[in-house]
Amino acid sequence: MSVLTPLATAAPQDEGGLVSWVTSLMEALGGPGAAIAIALENIFPPIPSEVILPLAGFTASQGGMNLGAAIAWTTLGSVVGALVLYGLGALLGRDRMRAIAAWMPLVKVSDIDRTEAWFRRHGVKAVFFGRMVPIFRSFISIPAGIERMRLTTFLAFTTLGSLIWNTVFVLAGYLLGESWWLVEEYASVFSRGVAVAIVLAVGVFVAVRLRAARLRRRDRRDGGHRAP
Repeated sequence: MSVLTPLATAAPQDEGGLVSWVTSLMEALGGPGAAIAIALENIFPPIPSEVILPLAGFTASQGGMNLGAAIAWTTLGSVVGALVLYGLGALLGRDRMRAIAAWMPLVKVSDIDRTEAWFRRHGVKAVFFGRMVPIFRSFISIPAGIERMRLTTFLAFTTLGSLIWNTVFVLAGYLLGESWWLVEEYASVFSRGVAVAIVLAVGVFVAVRLRAARLRRRDRRDGGHRAP
């Protein structure tokens, strides 16, 4: 009997068959299967690492793979996925990013300039800490590519941040055993908090820009009324 068989019943639910898919992948390929799953998670953020990593830890606790190998393979997968998005950002480039900003409503090219200036000052910290924040852990690689951050620097801090994040979740799954799914339940609270913060930030941004646009229209109208 496969050591991964208990995974099918370990979690209370398997939304979208994700657990079954990751289970099959690791059952067929072992550590490389975990790496593939995490690489895809980086490229497609709706696939949650908070499920895949504890599942890899539980697999290690059942003898399906070595604990160190689980951490190493998932970290490799994180780096590979981040490199794909870095390459996407590099292909996009500054000129295309400015063109997109000029086309988008409520967004100014000056916003891109400020973002670039911020990233030049704090890019290393953004890449390192961003690897440990849901949603941002994937997308932080794109501005790094746009800004053409030195590849060795990007790889070093992406690897370090991913290693910390992956180790915490893989170890949690390893220690919790068949209750590995509890990790995702608690982590999802943090993830939802980040998502709510992003929605609120976008809402404030839109509200401020709409108010500024209304004020400009009113000033132009009032100025026209005062003209002789």
